[in-house]
Amino acid sequence: MLGDFARAEDVIQDAWLRWQESEVEADSPKAYLSTIVTRLCLTELGTARARREAKRGDRLPEPIDLTTGGIDRLETYERISMAFMVVLQRLTPVERAVFLLHEVFELEHAQIAALIGRDVPACRKLLERAREGVAAGRKLVTASYDEHQRLLRAFIEAATAGDVTQIATLLADDAQLITDGGPNGRFFEGSRNLTQPLQGAHKVAKFVAHSTAQSEGILERREHELNGQPALIFLRDGAPFAALLLGIADGKIHSVFFHADPTRLQHLQ
Repeated sequence: MLGDFARAEDVIQDAWLRWQESEVEADSPKAYLSTIVTRLCLTELGTARARREAKRGDRLPEPIDLTTGGIDRLETYERISMAFMVVLQRLTPVERAVFLLHEVFELEHAQIAALIGRDVPACRKLLERAREGVAAGRKLVTASYDEHQRLLRAFIEAATAGDVTQIATLLADDAQLITDGGPNGRFFEGSRNLTQPLQGAHKVAKFVAHSTAQSEGILERREHELNGQPALIFLRDGAPFAALLLGIADGKIHSVFFHADPTRLQHLQ
């Protein structure tokens, strides 16, 4: 719902405290906690700060190390892959809530209606819109772990060599690059992160080759698993500087996600 690990922890803590302090015993703890958490998330997503963040073209969900986060036993990693999280983020908060409650937690429309304060027909319509919104992004979670790792390594090899043509061959024609430097932006060697997605295989390839050349000898690269998929962490003086994740489908890289918001890389320590 939130795309931010620290904010999610805060919501869970708040829900837990409300449950412990309640003087009435819940007939169904699952329904009770689901209601509290959903409403707290919707409230959080309705804040002025969250609305400002949602308008940013470079906004990305927080990359997470599932082992560090204590959720490495998830059965379906695709639900929290970076590509799918980005698609979810494009939905309105209430569409996101309805979609996750129905598709992930398998709640009925009547249950969801009670959770979000809408009637059943409205929930059905919200789910329909949400499904349309995520349809294009679903294919980006179909690549196997091995294929994902192979393309990531090929991408890094071509980028390190500065081979724009080879990088472009790994990308889909309409590939996009999103770099998130945080609300104030991020500067590296005199260059600022992109504030809007960059579209097109050749444009992305040129930018990647140039950026990689700038970072040579300054940033250390280390393969790591983030959001349940192969990824790359960039270190500067031993501390996480950025994270690179990919969205892959049909043997091509469709999305390149470069996360460089220092306040949201803390869980990669």
